[in-house]
Amino acid sequence: MKNTKDLNGQLLSDIERSTKLGSLLRNSGLDEIPQLLNILKGEMSFVGPRPLLPEYLSLYDDLSRKRHLVKPGITGLAQINGGNNLAWKKRFEFDIYYINNISFIIDLKIICLTFQTAFDNKGENIGEFK
Repeated sequence: MKNTKDLNGQLLSDIERSTKLGSLLRNSGLDEIPQLLNILKGEMSFVGPRPLLPEYLSLYDDLSRKRHLVKPGITGLAQINGGNNLAWKKRFEFDIYYINNISFIIDLKIICLTFQTAFDNKGENIGEFK
């Protein structure tokens, strides 16, 4: 992404600042590869709730805070069920469902469905998994 600003010194929208290479990496999901370092360092997992910015912590209710009981992941149940197309409430519902039902089999299914989504190049809902 470029750091292009408008006349008032504000950053332009993500779309306006994206480069062709950046768009290709983002659309293919390859922009997530650096997070593999976080997995190797033990800070993240392959599967788990997606990490959110710390400034959102004050907005969580008691149930939403449960998502911090597990390590954040590169992919998760919310991502294979619509990702950014989901309302925040629904994303948190998927996160809490995952935390309450965590298992190797569920992780394996989520990983397989993540690859299916990536190779279909849709990045959209591929069918509700729960």
